Amino acid sequence: MAVIRVLVNGAKGRMGQEVVRAIRGESDLSLVAETDLGDDLAAALRTSGAEVAVDFTRPADGVANAETIIRAGVRPVIGTTGFGPEDVDRLRRAAEARGLGGVIAPNFAIGAVLLMRFAAEAAPHFPTVEIIELHHDRKLDAPSGTALLTAERIAASRRESGAEAGPGAAKAPEAGEEKVAGVRGGAASGVRIHAVRLQGLVAHQEVIFGGLGQTLTIRHDSISRESFMPGVILAIRRVPGLRTLVYGLDDLLWGDA
Repeated sequence: MAVIRVLVNGAKGRMGQEVVRAIRGESDLSLVAETDLGDDLAAALRTSGAEVAVDFTRPADGVANAETIIRAGVRPVIGTTGFGPEDVDRLRRAAEARGLGGVIAPNFAIGAVLLMRFAAEAAPHFPTVEIIELHHDRKLDAPSGTALLTAERIAASRRESGAEAGPGAAKAPEAGEEKVAGVRGGAASGVRIHAVRLQGLVAHQEVIFGGLGQTLTIRHDSISRESFMPGVILAIRRVPGLRTLVYGLDDLLWGDA
């Protein structure tokens, strides 16, 4: 059985520690290096012989870390958030130029990926929708990458189905008079998103659809960081066989990659 050599960047963080434990529990994975803020990532990639590098760090550092990993000829598995479409496109071109596959996922929880898929299926059938995402109070970005991707998937589903052009076309309801600025949240891809940050939370999201005389709520809750590990391990195992960089776990779960 081939063993995959893995470096974990951000290994001292809460997610990084979970990734380290998960890798150590798998017989076909070998943890060859742990790096964190202040370490020389490029040197560690070069000397460790890592084939895959997992990155859970800060949004401000995510793109630069991914570029460093790709330049080293190592396959990236990125859980750090804050990547824009232009960042993903640039990194995909860089990875393909080196013949590398990679994964950037705003959420590695299988349930969260299913939530996004279900929301896309429901989107053409309801004229209104809003997203509420709830995370721990130390999360550095808002809204979450999962919420932004969910909004994109909802908008794409409506376009593909033609629902956005029909008489019941969905759109973000007008805010009306906001007696408190921002109380109606912000809009992305035509969908209103509300971000909650509280102690005691991990990662949670609900998508609420509204139609004539009915609502539909789809919700996912990660109650511990262990919930992300099956997706991370799946990505590590699959990324050596990828020929391009994919965004999200969909391609890995449904066999498109």
